[in-house]
Amino acid sequence: MSRTAARVFNSEFALISVVGEHQQWFRSCVGLGDMTGTDTNISFCAHTIALPDMDDLVVPDAQQDDRFRDNPLVTSWPFIRFYVGAPIVVAGQKIGSLCVLSATPRDGVEPAMLGQLNDLAGVASSLFALKEEARVRARTAAALLREEWRHALTLEAGKVGSWVWDIRSGEIACNEMFRRMYDLPETGPIQVAQVLDATHPGDRERVQAGIDASLNDGVDYEAEARVARTGRWLTMRGRVYQRDTEGKPLIMMGASTDITESKQSADQTRLLLRELNHRVKNTLAMIQSVARQTVRQNPDPHDFIEAFSGRLRTISAAHVLLADRDWAGVQLDEVIAAQLGENFRNDRQRAEVTGDDVMLPADHALGLGLILHELTTNAQRYGAWSSTGGVVSLTWTLKNEPARGLSLKWRERGGPLVASEQEHGLGARLIERSLSKVLDSEVKLEFRPEGVAADVWLPLPTESA
Repeated sequence: MSRTAARVFNSEFALISVVGEHQQWFRSCVGLGDMTGTDTNISFCAHTIALPDMDDLVVPDAQQDDRFRDNPLVTSWPFIRFYVGAPIVVAGQKIGSLCVLSATPRDGVEPAMLGQLNDLAGVASSLFALKEEARVRARTAAALLREEWRHALTLEAGKVGSWVWDIRSGEIACNEMFRRMYDLPETGPIQVAQVLDATHPGDRERVQAGIDASLNDGVDYEAEARVARTGRWLTMRGRVYQRDTEGKPLIMMGASTDITESKQSADQTRLLLRELNHRVKNTLAMIQSVARQTVRQNPDPHDFIEAFSGRLRTISAAHVLLADRDWAGVQLDEVIAAQLGENFRNDRQRAEVTGDDVMLPADHALGLGLILHELTTNAQRYGAWSSTGGVVSLTWTLKNEPARGLSLKWRERGGPLVASEQEHGLGARLIERSLSKVLDSEVKLEFRPEGVAADVWLPLPTESA
């Protein structure tokens, strides 16, 4: 553009400038070597864009013009004498000029040449406008791309598969998450029939009914279904967003979300509630049985309350332990600690405890807790722990023959001589019935002269450690 202007005016210098507050930049330049701009305060073009309207600036001889006589571009190289400039306008704003310069003064400029200069300045203005538009489009495209990535990451993080269904062609445009959800090909077009085929056979009828209702009745599409290959649960929501003039559906858009974890959580909650109801019934039956046995053994109200309260606290403590572990079981050490104290393994003067810790199922823990309560209460009142030198030996081993189970032995020594269970008040019948809920369990209780002895056998499931 500047080369064409130089040829029109047969001049050695021409340039396209953009003028800023403190600097003017040369966007196209002929004859000025490596110059890329000047300060605005010595710019000829700054005077051009300061003129009213769209006037051109013509300076026949800069040495004779008070505005430029002392300008360093006049007094030193390139020794400008002649200047003519036409403004460049973008979006109604003058931003610079297309100008021609010469080291030789001239008498004036022919109107036809000024017209050509303005035409060239108009082309330059259009090019600047196009470049600005391209820059705006690039920024917009970059912003849209960032927003698209942000949207995609949001859907990815939320495990949401988005889809747009062209109902006429049957083709579905979807994100990568949707493809992964349904185990669809990573690339290539997706047909709605492929999605239905990927749905669990037992759920396809429900999915199709929801789609039909949305297409025919205009209601929002909503369904829950499993994926055939993986068995994972998805919830799908959609809506017809476009119909033709006859009301026939054209485009449906929607999203699918993986709800497998929430489904599993709900199932687990229902399972725990059923288990809790079962346990509460068993516990109430156990409390009722303990109350009957206690009142037979302790007809006096004061004695009954004292004995029954201790047994009730034992049941309650076992329930707390089981509830804390979602009724998955309790460690044997925890059951023993509830009766003998947390330091039971180290207090060798009172109890000699030998055996590796083992996980007990819920019924085992409740029953064994009651047995140990009766044995420890009796030992404290009448048995080994009622004297200073008495010791209790508590040992257990895991056995695999004839079936896998826990063999636990309680032995007392060093206490008063034992006469009979009736005299000591030990709840023998309660001990023998405490494991009634545990099939194939067994309790043997003996009142030996040297001290009470109890042998407990508890069958354990094979997966227990």
